[in-house]
Amino acid sequence: MTTENAAALVLSDGTVFHGEAFGATAEGVGEVVFHTGMTGYQEILTDPSYAGQIVCMTYPEIGNVGTNEEDEESRGVFLKGFVVRDHVDFPSNWRSQESLQSYLVRHEIPGVSGIDTRALVRHLRTRGAMNGYLVHGAVDLAQARTYAAELPSMEGRNLVDEVTCDQAYTWSEPPYGADAANLAAGKRYRVVAYDFGIKRNILRELVGAGFDVTVVPASTTAAEVLAIDPDGIFLSNGPGDPAAVPYAAAAVRELIGKRPIFGICLGHQILGLALGGTVHKMRFGHHGANQPAHDLETGRVMIASENHGFALDADSLTRDPEIEITHLNLNDQTVEGLRHRRLPLFSVQYHPEASPGPHDTAHLFERFRELIESGHAEA
Repeated sequence: MTTENAAALVLSDGTVFHGEAFGATAEGVGEVVFHTGMTGYQEILTDPSYAGQIVCMTYPEIGNVGTNEEDEESRGVFLKGFVVRDHVDFPSNWRSQESLQSYLVRHEIPGVSGIDTRALVRHLRTRGAMNGYLVHGAVDLAQARTYAAELPSMEGRNLVDEVTCDQAYTWSEPPYGADAANLAAGKRYRVVAYDFGIKRNILRELVGAGFDVTVVPASTTAAEVLAIDPDGIFLSNGPGDPAAVPYAAAAVRELIGKRPIFGICLGHQILGLALGGTVHKMRFGHHGANQPAHDLETGRVMIASENHGFALDADSLTRDPEIEITHLNLNDQTVEGLRHRRLPLFSVQYHPEASPGPHDTAHLFERFRELIESGHAEA
């Protein structure tokens, strides 16, 4: 390996991982996290929830299926760096339109391959997620360590403003393979979806469940949402600290009880804050497609896709007897879902839309529809 194609990942605690450069010739800074999925790297790259982070893939071979436009989950790539064990630059898949190398270069994202990703993951699991500095070429390690140590924490960072849409828009694309005739046959309801960093497959699943979707920026006020007169309100996934976007919880607080609400991931946390709860930073978060979510009502354990570094505090929610915790993560007992016993709202920490991940929890979009329908029946 020459100096020109060398790369290093320098962690904020001074640990250095040396490897080989790929992707864009650039520098990446952000919180270093690991993703445990075997597939779906393009969906991970384009998930706005990874804004401000450097992602390490635990599956060793990445790049073998290339990239394509259909698998993009947003308008761009918001993460800051990509770490893999083995980078494959010769994709073999009939859907591939571009190699991973070319894709990262086009989006100006640096990568590093050839490092011991198992050692990196063990380090993060032991010490917790931490900031890192990914650099190509020759590097002054002393300066790099100082720089990495001084990077700001994810706590208190508002990353939603960096990923949300600029203006409202409508979405009509259904899930892949959906029957257009069946979609057109049933009654449709109007839903406003808050974009805190929304994934496209969430929007597809909402359309597939019978909703006409209007996506609005994260800063949209409750009055502006109610002026659209939606049948329901959806709160999306997104990056960063939910407590750092107080305007979102304030708007949701005004909407509670006025329309049925369904939240996912960051939207789940924002709903919890609006209900009077608090959040905490997790040690290394949940980033993967194999998280066990325990449904406390049915006893069923669902394997779910997750991507979050903060969690709602259970004690802060249960102070209100009207709030019920509905799901827990079996690995660490963190809150995975909630509902209100009287008002039409519920939320989950995991991603029922998958992309990537299993579809064990896709029924929640139909549950949202049923919640809206029950309100119309009572009216």
